Amino acid sequence: MSISRRGLLGSAAALSSVPIIRPRAQGRPVIKLGVLTDLSGTYRDNTGPTSVAAAQMAIDEMKPHLSFDVEMISADHQNKPDVASTIARQWFDQGVDAAIDVPTSSVALAVAEVAKEKDKIMLNASATVSALTDAQCSPNTIVWSFDTYENAQSTGGTLVKQGFKSWFFITANYAFGQSLEELTSDVVRKGGGEVKGALRYPFPDTTDFSSFLTQAQASGAKVLGLANAGLDTQNCIKQAHEFGLDKTMKIAPMLLFLQDAHSVGLDICQGTTVTETFYWDLNDRTRAFTKRLVVKSPKNWPNQAHASAYAITLHYLKTAQAMGAADAKKSGRGTVLKMKSIPTDDDAFGPGKIRIDGRGEFPAYLFQVKTPAESKGEWDLYKLVAKVPVEEVLHPLNDKCKFTTA
Repeated sequence: MSISRRGLLGSAAALSSVPIIRPRAQGRPVIKLGVLTDLSGTYRDNTGPTSVAAAQMAIDEMKPHLSFDVEMISADHQNKPDVASTIARQWFDQGVDAAIDVPTSSVALAVAEVAKEKDKIMLNASATVSALTDAQCSPNTIVWSFDTYENAQSTGGTLVKQGFKSWFFITANYAFGQSLEELTSDVVRKGGGEVKGALRYPFPDTTDFSSFLTQAQASGAKVLGLANAGLDTQNCIKQAHEFGLDKTMKIAPMLLFLQDAHSVGLDICQGTTVTETFYWDLNDRTRAFTKRLVVKSPKNWPNQAHASAYAITLHYLKTAQAMGAADAKKSGRGTVLKMKSIPTDDDAFGPGKIRIDGRGEFPAYLFQVKTPAESKGEWDLYKLVAKVPVEEVLHPLNDKCKFTTA
């Protein structure tokens, strides 16, 4: 059963709102999962209730094939690392085996530490900072399909190759935004370009970007790099259009989700370069997956984060079935290691695998947002430009992240 928690007011309120998992009568073994997500903030549409629905769909589809029962709960972490850590700690102490989704990179880094300490699992579907499988990697963490390194290489690298070599960044001032700005800046400089400046704003408390946009325009840069996501990206694009920046600068959101293009609208967003690892209309399997999920989320079609919540839950349950529930519950680290040894395959991403550092190996796709004339429906927003091979979008393997059974 999924229990959503909204509007938590702080760590104490969050802790008191977390469902108590009560002892169960003897019978089939039980795997317990918790979707820890943004149910009320800037990433609500990009993750949130649709990620909860996607994880539940994976559970429902696997139920006939399992020798154990699955219980799922959910909670709102408010994009606050302390709130998320408190919830995750209580969940793990009460028998939850894995935390799923976990958007917002600062939150994910905090929850990863709790999972490692408790020898539980973080199945990350939507936090983007590449440190999760690099500088701050953990043997108890899986990161499914995208990160800041990928977006910097794909979106940033493509624009630099097209001749857009003078950049200015507006950056969400936390782990995700900082990483995206720094990695994209490296790509720009290596491509012979220059970064004329960067401004970092308080997250998640900024909605008016006018002063940042004015300074970006005054810099003389040809590209406005948006190192943010969700409602922040939407507000930046809309306000840049209102100020006429899109007539003199290339607006380059470094992480744009389907929901962002949908909200901003094709009149403004058309022609924008986008990198995603999933698109609902990519092939027959992605369309079949989407058809099943939109029954549960008809007003919010799936993006790469929602698809990742489904696929990562599905692969975990396949692994737990292969191991047996009792063995899967013994050690989060041991189960994650087993997940890495089993090839992945699902309708959202097709065949793939998980690297030894916990990073999923899936290709990225470079899209362009359609014009209003090209779109044939409300969610028909992207046209495929290129498939980017795995080896071009995965960060180099960090030696200290080559986890073994030792």
